Amino acid sequence: MALVTLRVLDGSDRGQVFDNLPTPVTIGREEGNLVQLNDERISRFHLKIQEDGGRLVLTDLESTNGTKVNGETVQLWILRPGDLISLGRSLLLCGSEDDIARRLAGLRGVDMSAGVTLDGDDLDQATSSVSLDFELNWTENPGAQATLHTLLPPELPDGLSPGQNAQLSELLQYMHLRLRGLLESAQVSQKTESATIPQRRWQDLLDLEIRLAKYLRSIGEPH
Repeated sequence: MALVTLRVLDGSDRGQVFDNLPTPVTIGREEGNLVQLNDERISRFHLKIQEDGGRLVLTDLESTNGTKVNGETVQLWILRPGDLISLGRSLLLCGSEDDIARRLAGLRGVDMSAGVTLDGDDLDQATSSVSLDFELNWTENPGAQATLHTLLPPELPDGLSPGQNAQLSELLQYMHLRLRGLLESAQVSQKTESATIPQRRWQDLLDLEIRLAKYLRSIGEPH
């Protein structure tokens, strides 16, 4: 059974620590949640954290105001130590100090250049009154937050059936072909160090982003 530690960094329950909670964990404002928060902008049963395949999986339970992790709105997310969960007016830190320190140590020397930094404006606003250096004594590592909130290229899931593998392969192939067509249409200027694409291809890219957003929404909906 996986255990999860949550520290409330901001909101009405600021300073409260929920240590080594057994999964599954539900968070909301109603009695019956393992983590009950005094926040009127949080749904009665807002989100769930459960273990699956050795990973902690966060699922938004179709909450009214949504859930953000590291500044990005999510329906489904693999939680890691150091992740910041924003719901309502509350901000929660996932993981104990030891968990976060171990993760930082594990990331030391890892090539982060292929990752995507999750640095949404909403996260900056949410943490404006919160000193993570003070909370976790990270003063010796000022880049710790940026490191923890970098999404590295994900691994493919294990244990899929042949049919699921085929579906995933088809999905990735579709994305690959759309992106390849976009890249092949680009006109690169070495002089100006810029690239231009036809307007039709730009529309294709926007369509692809919309389609990906729909996939994410569909996958993240509770079943």
